[in-house]
Amino acid sequence: MSDDNEHALRSLRINQRQGKPRSRGITEIRGPYYTPLGKNGLADVLEIAGEYVDSLKFAGGSFAIMPRRVVRELIEAAHLFDVEVSTGGFIEYVLTQGPAAVEDYLKQCKELGFDVIELSAGFVTLPLDDWASLVRKVGASGMKAKAEVGIQFGAGGASGKEALETAGTGDVRRAILQANRLLDAGAFMVMIESEGITECVGSWRTDVIGEIVAALGLERTMFEAADPAVFGWYVQNYGAEVNLFVDHSQIVQLECLRAGIWGTSGLWGRVQTYKGS
Repeated sequence: MSDDNEHALRSLRINQRQGKPRSRGITEIRGPYYTPLGKNGLADVLEIAGEYVDSLKFAGGSFAIMPRRVVRELIEAAHLFDVEVSTGGFIEYVLTQGPAAVEDYLKQCKELGFDVIELSAGFVTLPLDDWASLVRKVGASGMKAKAEVGIQFGAGGASGKEALETAGTGDVRRAILQANRLLDAGAFMVMIESEGITECVGSWRTDVIGEIVAALGLERTMFEAADPAVFGWYVQNYGAEVNLFVDHSQIVQLECLRAGIWGTSGLWGRVQTYKGS
């Protein structure tokens, strides 16, 4: 690392982080959705914190309403900082338009420069065999498949807490079964949807998180945690190297927590790593 790229306080001890490409402590950030984010804004975020960002995710199909030029520019800006780019779970909408639309979607995503196709089914009911087939198809296209599972049907959109509570939650064992099947089919990672677990619930389902970690482990599991209290809890309970998905506005806050240099009164000075010989 050149002097210009060294941390500003180079004599200060901070928790060591695995370099990219990382196998643990992976951070995915949300791209333009709740707030617009163009190539210049993204470049600003990554100039400050690109060392800590592993993936950029387009949420809610946001790229579908943007000019192709803008999407390419955002993807290229991310790639300059060795950041992979994910579609988010938009394939759910594409599936409603039939197999030909899915084929075209994958082709266009490849042309635009996407690295990762997220496969989620929070809004659609899809046989597990079909889901596994999609994982294999994504892999054959030269892109990486990332599965998303959860316990809340209707998750991942703009549904309110009351509507989701009325729908009820599913069995965590089913989510684990889905995750294992999709990993076996070739998915490189599983995203755990937050609704029904730490979002849109009266109290957090930490028991569900525990069962998922026990069954799948931490390395191939990522947790949606776009709330400081939530990602603080994950770091407190599963360590600085848990894989997390946060909003792009939260990347510096999260990395200060991972580094062990800042945090809430319950975490300040208590987040540590040990890299023994």
